[in-house]
Amino acid sequence: MKTETQDLKVIVFQLRNEEYGVPVEYVGSIERLQAITRVPGTAKFVKGVINLRGVVTPIIDLRERFGLEEADYNESTRIIIVTINDKEVGIVVDGANDVIDVPQDAIEPPPEVIGSVDVDYIRGVAKLDKRLLILLNIDKVLTKEELKEINKVERS
Repeated sequence: MKTETQDLKVIVFQLRNEEYGVPVEYVGSIERLQAITRVPGTAKFVKGVINLRGVVTPIIDLRERFGLEEADYNESTRIIIVTINDKEVGIVVDGANDVIDVPQDAIEPPPEVIGSVDVDYIRGVAKLDKRLLILLNIDKVLTKEELKEINKVERS
């Protein structure tokens, strides 16, 4: 008996010249860049916090988290509000502008090395026509220790 596989609906965003995807069920919203209040004594990739509709939300820069070179923020820079291990966190990305359905059979396991991004963060790679989409395993982007640090940021 054949079971029908469901397409994976993902939000597509950019870092450098690469496209990444995160499943929509992890995404709360996509926000324009706003003033981020720096919190001293945090990891370099933790940019600080924002007040998002009355909720203090920690912000991390995904470029820095992945060890990529820094880039200036501009008009297309976005903050994607995601839920990581039951915690709302904003991730700064170069741009986010697409929601697509990825067929399950287009997803391959992550290769041993993907550029400079640690494969632990990668759920798989989707080949879609002329696009190559790196699917993030959002729960692995922050370790338990880093999540504890982010919890401290919220309370400061």
